[in-house]
Amino acid sequence: MKNVTMRKIGLALLIAMLGAGLAACEEEQGPAEQAGENIDESMEKMGEGMEEMGDEIEKAAEDAQN
Repeated sequence: MKNVTMRKIGLALLIAMLGAGLAACEEEQGPAEQAGENIDESMEKMGEGMEEMGDEIEKAAEDAQN
């Protein structure tokens, strides 16, 4: 009986610790994380721009053939 109670207490503590750990992850980002996100966003925008430019070049080439 004591064993079952101890397991339940241990499980409850584990869940509480995991919950606290996840709550700690929601804090403000540091400068390195912000810089990383800025780089990611810039690369994504650049990729989208390159894709649009490729589409325009493809359209211009089709128009030139016709």
